[in-house]
Amino acid sequence: MTPVNSLLAATTNPGKIREIQHEWTVGGMANVHILSLSDFPGYQTPTEDQTSFIGNAIIKAVAAARYSGAYALADDSGLSVTTLGGAPGVQSARFAGSDATDEKNNAKLVAELQQLPQDTHPAAYVCVIAIASPDAVLATFTGRLDGEIVLSPRGDGGFGYDPYFFIPQLNCTAAELTIEKKSQISHRGAALRAAINWLRENGGRLP
Repeated sequence: MTPVNSLLAATTNPGKIREIQHEWTVGGMANVHILSLSDFPGYQTPTEDQTSFIGNAIIKAVAAARYSGAYALADDSGLSVTTLGGAPGVQSARFAGSDATDEKNNAKLVAELQQLPQDTHPAAYVCVIAIASPDAVLATFTGRLDGEIVLSPRGDGGFGYDPYFFIPQLNCTAAELTIEKKSQISHRGAALRAAINWLRENGGRLP
């Protein structure tokens, strides 16, 4: 078993990096330095061709670990809207096409929901985290946050679909939450806490 002093988060998304670093710090693992793919400029992103969050999380974690020679953590997460049959799902980041941005994805989401007769649109954020070494997948963890989609944005925090993801029990969107509050309830926060607990149970060591 090897002490984990650093962990490569297989993303360049600054919002995800902030959330991961925050959870690692509040989880008592601030001694583990979080790297990102920005620290490896030659890295080529693998094709995410799986139909499940867990499948794509594993692809990303294994590819990053093999390239860097380090332990890697990757998440695959997205939005599942009941009235859209679970879409955008694993295509959440590319919902509006290969050149998608948060703004384009949100515009497409609202346009599609406006065509439906339903007044409410139950939805869930889902996150699967995979941790890998260069030789193996070590563990996976899942988190979920239920809510509904509103057609007018609220809040200027978060990223992705957060301005449209309404959380009824808090009477606000995910974009109206502080990073501290969001981490307490979010799908990614739940998955990260499970990963941190697993690492702590292993004494901060991995095979």
